[in-house]
Amino acid sequence: MTDAHSLAERKMQFLFALRSKGVTDPRVLTAMERIDRGPFVRGVFADRAYEDTPLPIACGQTISQPSVVGLMTQALDISPRDKVLEVGTGSGYQAAILSQLARRVYTVDRHKRLVREARAIFEAMDLANITAFTSDGSFGLPDQAPFDRIIVTAAAEDPPGPLLQQLKVGGIMVVPVGQSDTVQSMIRVVRHESGFDYDEMRPVRFVPLVEGLAPDN
Repeated sequence: MTDAHSLAERKMQFLFALRSKGVTDPRVLTAMERIDRGPFVRGVFADRAYEDTPLPIACGQTISQPSVVGLMTQALDISPRDKVLEVGTGSGYQAAILSQLARRVYTVDRHKRLVREARAIFEAMDLANITAFTSDGSFGLPDQAPFDRIIVTAAAEDPPGPLLQQLKVGGIMVVPVGQSDTVQSMIRVVRHESGFDYDEMRPVRFVPLVEGLAPDN
């Protein structure tokens, strides 16, 4: 089998794994087919880019399991006019997926190196509707608020108050919540005029949401 055929086969298995884990939204599947995970996985793990598994990246962080990326994206129910905030740029893979669905994506990370490397990939892939910042994501981006959708790719003890306040009425936030790295739940938050509705979706495992900029900045 040629390398091209082998890669095509791996990508087909990748999409099949997404569907089998519950990622069924056609727009999300199309976005995940269009955005190649390969460029976001480097070094010794590069040959595992199409496996449905989380993988280590720089700065002690991880690139999330693709099926979890798909399920979180699906839960956001993004429309083409939406402005989305992502807290936790990491490899940039989640933001790239979001860029295929939303009008504008803002992504923040406390690690300057991760933001710099993600920007380079966004530019190479011509993803012009993503803006990446180095900042403390636990405070969101007040200057760009409010947001139609917010996604947090690190676990907090509770949905962060500043992020809840930056969500539009009618907006949706998806955030992993848990007090330890072994017991976490993906939570979907919907803001209404009268308050917030919280739905627990599934168990997950994410790195913790840490306040402040990382020492490498």
